[in-house]
Amino acid sequence: MIQFSYDIANTGGLHKSWEISDEFWEKVESLIPLSRRNPNQEYKRKAGGGRKPLPAHQVFEAIIYVLRTGCQWQALPKERFGSLSSVYTYFPKWLKAGFFLNLWRSGLAEYDEMEGIAWEWQSGDGGIVKAPMAQEAVSPNPTDRGKNGSKRHLLVDDRGVPLSFRRNRSQCS
Repeated sequence: MIQFSYDIANTGGLHKSWEISDEFWEKVESLIPLSRRNPNQEYKRKAGGGRKPLPAHQVFEAIIYVLRTGCQWQALPKERFGSLSSVYTYFPKWLKAGFFLNLWRSGLAEYDEMEGIAWEWQSGDGGIVKAPMAQEAVSPNPTDRGKNGSKRHLLVDDRGVPLSFRRNRSQCS
């Protein structure tokens, strides 16, 4: 299980909000999807050829950096995290493999074990988000004269802990 608390005492004092402690990394590492070659695809290089993959810890920390700072992928510090294109290639792969969902579920399960989810009371909210550059992934926003958009729904317990999140096309109920 994943413990999302960050013990500052173990880091020797001040820390950056995107830095991953060794203790936390040990829990996250087991959830990282393994990269495998597609046996149905022909490759120009033999297995193990080409540039070495980035360490998963470095990639995870880079993704956390983008999420915590809100910077664009292009603004990712190359000196610390390596090539942004190399880092970014992992993000959609891990997303598709369910890594982030598994990470959230593990954290939620550990939170339930430690504190207990307050099932007696939940709060749900939602909102419509404009997406002017969107293509097929979203639909026209019904409240905004046919412009593209999507709906986001969030369910939290009485302590504000996210229990569920869903994103739909704006035409869906």
